[in-house]
Amino acid sequence: MNSDTSDARISTRQQRRDRTQVRGMLSRRRLMVAAGAMTGAAIWAGRPAFARQATPVTSPVSTSRDWRGERWVGTWAAAMHAPSEGLGEAFPSQFFEFDKQTVRQIVRTSIGGDQVRVRLANTFGDVPLVIGAARLALRDSGERIDPASDRELTFSGSPSITVPPGALAVSDPVALTVPALSELAVSIYFPEPTTSTTVHALAFQTNYFSPMGDFTAEAAMPVEATAQSWVFLTGIDVTVTEPTGAVVTLGDSITDGALSTPDTNQRWPDLLAERLVGDANQPAKAVLNAGIGGNRVLNDPPEGFEFAGPNALARFDRDVLAQPGVTHLIVFEGINDIGLPTLSGDPTEFVSADELIAGLRQLAERAHEHGIVAIGATITPFEGSMIFSEEGEAIRQAVNDWIRTGDAFDAVIDFDEVVRDPRQPTRLLPAFDAGDNLHPNDDGFRAMAESIDLALLGT
Repeated sequence: MNSDTSDARISTRQQRRDRTQVRGMLSRRRLMVAAGAMTGAAIWAGRPAFARQATPVTSPVSTSRDWRGERWVGTWAAAMHAPSEGLGEAFPSQFFEFDKQTVRQIVRTSIGGDQVRVRLANTFGDVPLVIGAARLALRDSGERIDPASDRELTFSGSPSITVPPGALAVSDPVALTVPALSELAVSIYFPEPTTSTTVHALAFQTNYFSPMGDFTAEAAMPVEATAQSWVFLTGIDVTVTEPTGAVVTLGDSITDGALSTPDTNQRWPDLLAERLVGDANQPAKAVLNAGIGGNRVLNDPPEGFEFAGPNALARFDRDVLAQPGVTHLIVFEGINDIGLPTLSGDPTEFVSADELIAGLRQLAERAHEHGIVAIGATITPFEGSMIFSEEGEAIRQAVNDWIRTGDAFDAVIDFDEVVRDPRQPTRLLPAFDAGDNLHPNDDGFRAMAESIDLALLGT
């Protein structure tokens, strides 16, 4: 991940909830689904197809209308966390300082709509966040926008807003036809000295920082620096004309898209969104990526590793329940709970299979409490990686066995079976390995997305 930092304007330094309510009771059922139908004939030559059932797991929760009679659903999201100083050139610091500067951030929608609103978060800030101006437009290329699509964003009727520490700001709706799978540019002007206290480090998307000035309305913004992190921008919602919903993918770096090709949207949730948009049977369901690299189910990160975010249990309300229109949840977490204690050597961070299972069960129960279909995904292989141990592998196998056969989740996606090497099941298939024996590459992410039976998501 590359980050250019301007000596003049942008420097690093050392300092560190709105939900659409869903109603109804969930009719829970067990469904074991093994992955099938993979893409890439060359990759899959000689590999057997996996049997699977196509029984839908349908939530009775539909997208409700708000007081204006509008249906709002999240079309894009990023789980936020505090910044870290970084881990070398490949993973630079996410501490940026802005002063009278514009940041233009690029995201890709999942579903489309005719009205749009933006969510800005000061979740981890300890001082108010001052937004001087903000605008939204369809992206042209690079930092350029389509001028005809440019819209001013207001907050409670004002073009500026001060967001208190720990708070979230939702913009007023703007009329703009946003196609599914389109790229949007959100431009924010910071009129006062501002430190990037609330970020998403592993964006794998180039974002643009200007020199001094409000360039939010400029079609071609001058660029002083770039970074592959999102700052303060946590969500984009659209109105939909027909009842639909959103799938939240709660996970770690594999869900976040670590080591995928930057600026190409090759994360498995992105590829799942493409499949859902391409399903002509009924309206597309949104996919909201709540993955954070390094995230764990049970433990928070140690100091200096804040990029891994609060544990999944702690961030569940903000990153899952608060998402507009959420109907389905895919839980794909646990490898860091298993492996990071091996890397750190800290015995106090060790978790047993039973402890990890209890944590995963809590995530499913909390989803069910709010009428959300909870789908569990098996933990993928990691032998050969820097966090592998024989003890960790035994825990992974025990947890995967529980995910497959237990009663907590409404359905199972067997990512382990999709990406493992059948000759060495504790390792990733070489064709899917991004190079660290832990993270899948673009082909692996596509295989994961293609393996998901869309019937699980009510489509």
